[in-house]
Amino acid sequence: MSPNTKMYVLLFSLYWAQGLPVGFMTHALPVILRAEGVSLTYIGGFGLLMAPWALKVLWAPLVDRHHLFNQGHYRSWIIPTQLLTMITLIILSFIPIQSLNQPQYLFGFFVALLMMNSIGATQDIATDGLAVNILKGEQQHLGNMFQVIGSRLGFIVGGGAILWVLDALTWQTTFLCLAILVAFNTLPVLLYREPQHASQSINNHQDDDSSSKTQSFVKALSHYLKYFFQNRELRLWFFVLCSIKVTDGLSGPILKPLLVDLGLSKTQIGVNVTMLGAFAALIGAGIAGWLLRFYSRQSALITFSLLKLLSLIAFAWLSHYEARSSELNVVWIYIINTLEDMFAAMLLVIILTLVMQYSRKEFAGTDFTFQVALMASIAGALYTLSGILGDWLGYTSYLILICILGLFLFIPILVWSRYTAQNKHQWN
Repeated sequence: MSPNTKMYVLLFSLYWAQGLPVGFMTHALPVILRAEGVSLTYIGGFGLLMAPWALKVLWAPLVDRHHLFNQGHYRSWIIPTQLLTMITLIILSFIPIQSLNQPQYLFGFFVALLMMNSIGATQDIATDGLAVNILKGEQQHLGNMFQVIGSRLGFIVGGGAILWVLDALTWQTTFLCLAILVAFNTLPVLLYREPQHASQSINNHQDDDSSSKTQSFVKALSHYLKYFFQNRELRLWFFVLCSIKVTDGLSGPILKPLLVDLGLSKTQIGVNVTMLGAFAALIGAGIAGWLLRFYSRQSALITFSLLKLLSLIAFAWLSHYEARSSELNVVWIYIINTLEDMFAAMLLVIILTLVMQYSRKEFAGTDFTFQVALMASIAGALYTLSGILGDWLGYTSYLILICILGLFLFIPILVWSRYTAQNKHQWN
């Protein structure tokens, strides 16, 4: 196996393991809650459990600056967080799902999920930092393609497969199987010999400087904000980051409940929606990685964003049938959901490629995390709000409003794209 192949396998395995618990939180849990009669408002409130993914920028500098043992800087964080994820999944397996209506079990379930997300967010910082340092410019789109494929495969298992097998297997067996899969995906990083990175040389020097250890978070945050505002291109990119996940945040918690209200069963949603959609996402990530060999990143961002918005418009069309209590051929639901997942994966590949493009190697984990956390913070805040708005306005009116807003949010993308193209930043 060539060094490049080993590198892609490593990234694929890490993001697959990371996608397993996230898939459960974002795909399986909303369906389970809605099937039990939980309101959209409360389902949206569960988005608070994803807060660590938005707040991880607070401890990203620690991951960049310090290592836990001397067998590779980022590897020293990845291995312990993988092991802690396995332990958390085992703990979750002992919480009976039938008892979640009891306060003590519900609280334990909440704490375990919050712990799992905090651990996963920390692993993500280290994995992103590792990816930024080991991927060269011409490898970035392929590396991010494998990242999206790995995470989407995690969604297939952690989201769709769980819904599929819950009726056949016990809750405990299901989560123990997830823990085994995380262990399996830990093997590549255990065998990997991490090279020294630019960030490590700088951080090793900083460790000897006591003043760096006393630097306040406010000053550190100010430093990163200055980086993103030091020239017009970075300022325009910052505004793209602030706008590109708004529609996802507003629509996220209501799309799966919409499918429940359209009459789909857990098995249909788990297999024909979540798993089929995740497989479509694998294909979409591959298509995006291939297209980025020939098209500029500006053109890809515009095209993939437009396709994603069109899929949201299709969901607004679906909502008419729910409002009228009309029968609808389920094939249309499957097609629309499949295309939405495919387009979302294509868009994610180009977004992460550009995030990596704007990350400095000496601050790899922090810069990458800051950009992703900015998008996650905005989407997460809107995620919680969207359940309330969805209950208030109803599916159709709310989704149409989101689509109209999505059209206006194309402006930052078009302005950034035009500026970078005029300055001959035609990345491939």
